[in-house]
Amino acid sequence: MELLASIAAVIGVIIVLTLILGSFFTVKTAQVAVITRFGKFLRVAEAGLSWKFPYIDSVAGLVSLRVNQITLTMETKTKDNVFVTIPISVQNRVRPEKVYDAYYKLSDPVAQIKSYVEQVILGHVPGMTLDEVFASQSSIAAAVKQELDADMATFGYEIVNVLVTDIVPDQKVKSAMNDINAAQRDRKSTRLNS
Repeated sequence: MELLASIAAVIGVIIVLTLILGSFFTVKTAQVAVITRFGKFLRVAEAGLSWKFPYIDSVAGLVSLRVNQITLTMETKTKDNVFVTIPISVQNRVRPEKVYDAYYKLSDPVAQIKSYVEQVILGHVPGMTLDEVFASQSSIAAAVKQELDADMATFGYEIVNVLVTDIVPDQKVKSAMNDINAAQRDRKSTRLNS
């Protein structure tokens, strides 16, 4: 009889310990945890030590609040039929007050951002000449940022910055431009020496 009582006491202690230890969890700085109760969204737990009902509540996932950078490369054709490659960096983050939207409304934010960037680039660059594209680098970046800000806000994302880091024309066009510039310099030096 004493053996049964001591086994029951040990089992009771184990159950109490798992209930207590299963109730607490930590969330790292610059992250939040999405807490669900029986699979339904309950709340967002912020950084630090948090508590949940064991076996009833669970941590569905963690969401980073840090700024992420997505590097994309878009290829398109200009108005004067020159193919250009445009490397673009998009810096984004989840809005702390919109964690629910960021976690549940969008499964692949990188693919969504890439689609929006392609849409904006294909709406602007084909109507410009190569020279206009070079001159409009900052306005292209501003147009992409404006469009992304509006579209991604509904999914809980903030676009911090968009950088068009370079405009790279096709290698043949690049060589031809270098040849033209070299010929112009030769003509200038010939005129000056005459």
